[in-house]
Amino acid sequence: MTFQDHFSETAAAYAQFRPRYPDRLMDWLAERAAGRGLAWDAATGNGQAAVALADRFARVVATDASARQIANAVPHPRIEYRVARAEEGGLEPASCDLVTVAQALHWLEPAAFFAAAERALKPGGLIAVWCYVEPRLVDGDVDRALQEFAAVVRRYWPHERQITEDGYRSIPFPFAEVDALPAIELEMTPTLAEFVGYLRTWSATRRFVVAHRDDPVLVVERRLAGVWPAGERRTLRWPLHIRAGVRR
Repeated sequence: MTFQDHFSETAAAYAQFRPRYPDRLMDWLAERAAGRGLAWDAATGNGQAAVALADRFARVVATDASARQIANAVPHPRIEYRVARAEEGGLEPASCDLVTVAQALHWLEPAAFFAAAERALKPGGLIAVWCYVEPRLVDGDVDRALQEFAAVVRRYWPHERQITEDGYRSIPFPFAEVDALPAIELEMTPTLAEFVGYLRTWSATRRFVVAHRDDPVLVVERRLAGVWPAGERRTLRWPLHIRAGVRR
């Protein structure tokens, strides 16, 4: 599978406008991992998950195939960032207590990545992959505008994104699966400017712009300007879909 780079051009915006992963998720991962020595965050993007893991593990290796994403990653003394494809691994065999992929498994070749993760994990080590799709807003008027926008750009999603719709349940998962998973939501409280910045990080939005030479986010921004005062913050929530398993 050739690396499909959907995010290098908006790496800085991705780092600024994407939601952060909650402490509850990171605490659960640390508790279930084989130890607190080494975590590998594959397809790390700008390191959102890696930074949170570094507060709980002695060392984190964070890899991404995009050099521009790595260039925009948040520095941390316990994180080693590497430009590398997740499917190629590169970690020592049986060295990792935990392997994670945050909102990125659908951009990988799952079987090849899982083989690399199995090699890297210690016996009993934990792997966790998770994703989210469109958020919901507490404000009904704003939420309707979001859903209408999502319908406009829906056919421009890359086909790989389809596997997020069922929370990665359709992917063969060659680990001893953990069934008792926490129910976790992501939450963000953006301003209107930050919200439209988030919409512009969608790969579907960028593909729409390329196809039409027009920015569909401008329509949403103009529509919401009358009901979302500048500087005011609104709440977005995303249910998080998690699959986790243990190396046999």
